Amino acid sequence: MSNFMNQYNGPLTGLLKWQQLDKLTDFLTSSDDDQWYVYYVGETVPTEPLSSQLFNLFTTELAKLLRGDHQEDYLGIVYVDDIEQPSFVKIYDPNNLGSACGSSGMNVLPGWTISRSAPVDLQAQFPNPGGRRRWWNNLIS
Repeated sequence: MSNFMNQYNGPLTGLLKWQQLDKLTDFLTSSDDDQWYVYYVGETVPTEPLSSQLFNLFTTELAKLLRGDHQEDYLGIVYVDDIEQPSFVKIYDPNNLGSACGSSGMNVLPGWTISRSAPVDLQAQFPNPGGRRRWWNNLIS
């Protein structure tokens, strides 16, 4: 099994407070290297990490998107492998949550992953929403 899948299936901690998202974003964007893979699940699996400029744009825009679309007092849709030194992040799309914990018997895939390891195709069982695809394409293109 790949390192990515080990992390994907491994124990993750949910971020419940919006301040934790801010801290995560600060950590990710203050990294000194360009080794973050961003995978929009259901789209082409990236084979290279994003450039630091594009990665910083992504993290900023994603934080805005989450705040705009997940209008709750709590976060609860972002999971990390290590809260202090994350190397793997799962982010669920607030407009396609289903039952992210899997209690409905259906495994809902995250909207995005951020990882140090090269991702593998998670073979999404549902098409990505058109609005998110346009958001992604506008951001990355």
